Amino acid sequence: MIRINAADIKPASSLKFVLRIASLSLLFLTRTGALQAQVSVAPTDLQCEYLTNPLGIDAANPRLSWRLSDTRQGARQTAYQLYIGTDSVAVSQGKANQWTTGKVLTDQALITYAGKPLQPFTKYFWRVDLWDKDGRNAKPASLSSFETGLMNARNWQGSWISDSRDVTIKPAPYFRKAFKLAKKIRSARAYVAVAGLYELYINGQKIGSHRLDPMYTRFDRRTLYVTYDVTAQMQTGNNAIGVLLGNGWYNHQSTAVWYFHEAPWRGRPTFCLDLRITYDDGSIETVTSGKDWKTALSPLIFNSIYTAEHYDGRLEQPGWNTANFDDKAWKEVIYRSTPSETIVAQTMHPIRAVERIPAKAIRKFNDTTYVFDLGRNISGVSQISVTGSAGTTLRLKHGERLYDNGHVDLSNIDVHYRPTDKSDPFQTDIFMLAGRGPETFMPRFNYKGFQYVEVTSDKPIDLTQASLTGYFMHSDVPAIGTFQSSNPTMNKLWWATNNAYLSNLFGYPTDCPQREKNGWTGDAHIASETGLYNFDGITIYEKWLADHRDEQQPNGVLPSIIPTDGWGYEWGNGPDWTSTIAIIPWNIYLFYGDKKLLADCYDNIKRYVDHINEQSPSGLTSWGLGDWVPVKSKSPVELTSSAYYFADVSILAKTAKLLGKQTDYSYYSALAARIKAAFNAKYLNKETGLYGSGLQTELSVPLYWGLVPDELNSKVASNLAKRVTADNDHLDVGLLGTKAILGALSENGHADKAYTLASQETFPSWGWWIVNGATTLYENWPIDAKSDISMNHIMFGEIGAWLYKALGGIKPDPTQPGFKNVLLEPMFVSNLDQVDVAHTGPYGTIRSAWKRTATELSYDIVVPPNSTATVSLIVPPGKTIYENGLPLASSSKAIRPVERTGKVQKFQLQAGTYQFKLK
Repeated sequence: MIRINAADIKPASSLKFVLRIASLSLLFLTRTGALQAQVSVAPTDLQCEYLTNPLGIDAANPRLSWRLSDTRQGARQTAYQLYIGTDSVAVSQGKANQWTTGKVLTDQALITYAGKPLQPFTKYFWRVDLWDKDGRNAKPASLSSFETGLMNARNWQGSWISDSRDVTIKPAPYFRKAFKLAKKIRSARAYVAVAGLYELYINGQKIGSHRLDPMYTRFDRRTLYVTYDVTAQMQTGNNAIGVLLGNGWYNHQSTAVWYFHEAPWRGRPTFCLDLRITYDDGSIETVTSGKDWKTALSPLIFNSIYTAEHYDGRLEQPGWNTANFDDKAWKEVIYRSTPSETIVAQTMHPIRAVERIPAKAIRKFNDTTYVFDLGRNISGVSQISVTGSAGTTLRLKHGERLYDNGHVDLSNIDVHYRPTDKSDPFQTDIFMLAGRGPETFMPRFNYKGFQYVEVTSDKPIDLTQASLTGYFMHSDVPAIGTFQSSNPTMNKLWWATNNAYLSNLFGYPTDCPQREKNGWTGDAHIASETGLYNFDGITIYEKWLADHRDEQQPNGVLPSIIPTDGWGYEWGNGPDWTSTIAIIPWNIYLFYGDKKLLADCYDNIKRYVDHINEQSPSGLTSWGLGDWVPVKSKSPVELTSSAYYFADVSILAKTAKLLGKQTDYSYYSALAARIKAAFNAKYLNKETGLYGSGLQTELSVPLYWGLVPDELNSKVASNLAKRVTADNDHLDVGLLGTKAILGALSENGHADKAYTLASQETFPSWGWWIVNGATTLYENWPIDAKSDISMNHIMFGEIGAWLYKALGGIKPDPTQPGFKNVLLEPMFVSNLDQVDVAHTGPYGTIRSAWKRTATELSYDIVVPPNSTATVSLIVPPGKTIYENGLPLASSSKAIRPVERTGKVQKFQLQAGTYQFKLK
């Protein structure tokens, strides 16, 4: 109790004094928990399979997760209880007919369903009750739900249908079925499985906001289906359902060096559909795909996921997807075989047109030629609105750069295209007007990489800047990271890196959105941490690792691009690239604290590692591409590939331990030790502390991946710093070197050197791209390179993760993954005055922000509820850490000193908000 004697208060200072005492009292009451009644404590962000209220899941034992909302210092969960059932009212009252866990004394916030077997086509409601740090029951969260899909291929009632077996037919097919419903509808779900791409319509309305469904897989091994709630589109009486099918990767009619036109699965697109209707009386009717459907060719006269689309507005059939349309002229559909034996739910964030980007500028050459500039490079499509006479033909050429004369230049992105004629121009949509007033065209089954659009017409047209709009398309993964600093170029670089990452996320990570759209494995694992710091991407990576399992050969070999038609088993693969099979599941485990992907891929990692071991019993391997697109110096392929082999084996050993496979843990730990010994025996000069000839990549890769003997770490790192200095503080690395070099420096006592390297604005550097106008990352360091110069590549994107790991210092703790314990190790580098970094992990938002003034350095931290943090700060001699105005040793009980080693002071924090000062 704090008592105030009024006689002791002097009039002149009374108000200030009372406010000060009130402030101290509030702080005291908050820290002692006395204000619990005024603090909102509740579970929040309930998710099933990392999605909010998902429809159509197939998982027999789905994962359920939540966060604790509690702003108090030391906030944590001490227990939970789950209720899951089919009756929302009963569940809200704490009764459940499916699963009740009872009160479980744990802080765990990710669990796997273990109740009664889930039934298909069923909506389950769930609630979680939590107990807080004081053992008090928190306010219940709003009910959440998940709905199962078919769960088993035997539950499909529809048949696979198409209009033809001829893969050479160009126009996309329409399909329709009219039907009547006699009773009042309670709910309706559409389940659609497709080999190819599609749009679904009911009673004239397009269903959903997804683009390019379903996601690309190895079609003859796994087919995805999507579930839609179509209750609002159904009506008692006459109804119609319509489907427009696109080619996608299933029927690749364009020709390029990757041979997708020869894919073993290739066929005319086909689909299977069940429309399951539940009436008010509880009865169920299913409208299915079958021989009673009709089909006709659409105005979409050509579509290629790789090149573009051609559309003839004169061929439109208004109302084709409505109940009253006359389809007498349409023909019968044909039955087709099932594309694969495995048909599973698409449980992931979909592709959407996420951002609308108006044209920033227009240049009119004449009344038939215009060039639009979006002002930034994107993946996606353009939409044009125009008025003209019937048959007027527009060509919309999309590119990343312009010739000196202002016209669109495709020479940097069409290099792998091998057209057989001029009917399918690269990244060029063709639109023929119907001549019925204002018309709008936007591709349905294609996307491109571009900043500029050149519109040419065979007849005069009048276009304005508002006539064309860009749409940034990508997998619509939630943004969970922010970065801001006092260096404007670094801020732009973070933004550009994220743009490049998203431009290459289309249900699988790609290399570029224009020239290839291929799932290059090396590009993806290099950028995976960048992606995971900035975006909630687990659903995309879990899908893509299932693609890996589909593509792996029995002997363990993986292709360099995934999915693939068969290309990539003979070139470009090897441990430096296809380490995706180990590195990405491990990163998912670190970021989410979820072992499922590691467990799902365990046998695949093992087969992959065993294959390399059989081929390279010495412990060293030259299988791989090496340090791709270097600035000037090329390191030995054996050095980099053997380092990744070591990384894979190390991950396998750690995974074996996690999964309780002790024999495997012992075996692969020993194998990792043998690889390390062989690597150092060949490449390390222990006297000089140099690897190989001492190139940047040769030194940074062993440091980054843990191959350097502990006693030589500082010596090798010092040599790396000296090498960077000798290279005029500029990069001399390729892809594998860029992954390693910044971390190798900053993690080993040379953070200032790393920042100097990262923040350069002259060639070669990331900043060189930015100051020259880049809004995405490039494929090559020289902007004027003669080859390998896509202007929207993510492969050099590790710097996006480094901003979090080094400048912000936010890292997952491998011993308590998923940021259950956050490692905070910020680098207060010279020549930078302010950094503010935040990442929202499984427990909430982590913030690490520091600011330097002439007299002190302030450091603000937010540790989310139900987690802790281990903070490691470099404290120069003569400086002291203060918290709330007190030396660290005298501050809050929520701060526990751990150790001080040299300049590094380490302490442990409970959940909460903190401000430290170093002065």
